Amino acid sequence: MTASFNTQYGPVYIDTEVLKRGAGMAALECYGVVGMASINYKDGIVQLLLGESLTKGIKVGVTPEATSIEFHIIVEYGTNISVIAENLISNVKYSVKDLLGIEISDVSVFVEGIRTESRNKA
Repeated sequence: MTASFNTQYGPVYIDTEVLKRGAGMAALECYGVVGMASINYKDGIVQLLLGESLTKGIKVGVTPEATSIEFHIIVEYGTNISVIAENLISNVKYSVKDLLGIEISDVSVFVEGIRTESRNKA
């Protein structure tokens, strides 16, 4: 599946994996986002994804009318989830438009977990 847009020189096609990578990198820049989450629906287990697995926590929907992105994230304990989601949405829309030239119509954020650090550090 690819996203596309027209230029004065003709159409440009961008693979959804490239779109996922750009959106994922923009999401990780947001304060409070620890990483993407992968869900094992069979067992109900959530895993933190980092590095090359980053795109597995992101789903992209492309139609001729609109492009949408769905994030499954893990947030840092003690942060305001609604502020994180609003920041992620605006940052991703701006970054993808700036980087790839694609207008994102809809961004959905699903918080799959909260990372807590051990309070008993020696």
